[in-house]
Amino acid sequence: MKKIGALIIIIFLLLTGCSNVLETGNIQNAGLLVEGSIHDQTWGKKGYLGLLNIQENMDTNVYFKEGVNTQMKVNEAVETFANKGVNLIFGHSSSYGQYFSAIDQDYPDIQFVYFNGDTYSENITSIKFNAHAMGFFAGMVAGAMTETNNVGVLGAFEWQPEIDGFYEGVKYQNPEVNVEIRMVNHWDSSEQALNRFQTLKEANIDVIYPTGDGFSVPIVNEAKESNIYAIGYISDLIDMGESTVLTSTVQHVDRLYPIIAKKFNKGELPSKVMNFDFRDDVITMGTYSDEVPKHVRKDVAEAIHQYKETGNLPNQMN
Repeated sequence: MKKIGALIIIIFLLLTGCSNVLETGNIQNAGLLVEGSIHDQTWGKKGYLGLLNIQENMDTNVYFKEGVNTQMKVNEAVETFANKGVNLIFGHSSSYGQYFSAIDQDYPDIQFVYFNGDTYSENITSIKFNAHAMGFFAGMVAGAMTETNNVGVLGAFEWQPEIDGFYEGVKYQNPEVNVEIRMVNHWDSSEQALNRFQTLKEANIDVIYPTGDGFSVPIVNEAKESNIYAIGYISDLIDMGESTVLTSTVQHVDRLYPIIAKKFNKGELPSKVMNFDFRDDVITMGTYSDEVPKHVRKDVAEAIHQYKETGNLPNQMN
């Protein structure tokens, strides 16, 4: 009887151990949904590179689908992914919070991840870049480099934290600078963005920070034609011309997605809103143009270091 009892205990422990392994949510396959294209020069491409990094680092199959911008298309894509054994799906914009919330209970074995929203559930996680600090450091550069004492920020939407951050960074660096703000109210409308840019030119700006992934490159091109400095957004745009691009604020989605996948694989991915920024090395300043003096670069680097150490921006220090 003692041997039987011991055997039962061993079997129980083995079963418990297996149960814990199953509950860790070990990644099987990963999928990516994008509203636009993975071949754009900024946001979509970075998401795709992040997916490829998951494939390389975790030795798993990955799938993606472009142009997924309605609830019906999301439903169809998720069902296709589920049939391929995908149990981690990234929605590459804030819109996917609403889309995923409508179907998450139908797929309890799939973890959904999306950007920049406040919606989450047992199997939905929202990830956010802390863009306020990013905008602040861009503002420091703009405030130091303007000669007309007029700079501009061209935002996609008013709620973007980087817009307020840019304003604060400019004013911290040079209180005399006027900050002109215009909104496109769309991530991708290059036509509307170019129209708003014309009004900023009329305000005599000489530095522009375009904070929409779909129109940042066209605006930088237009700035080049207009002899106006620009600060790149999301990607390092220094290759567009050092005489135009002072630096960039770079969001490394390609680094962040593998971080999320590894947390999920270990059963450590929480169902909540997760924030990432300079302190996680997933946001950095891009390459600096030779136009930017060394003392300006040094000031920004010291401010970033201070922020990493304390969590406070320079205007928040006592």
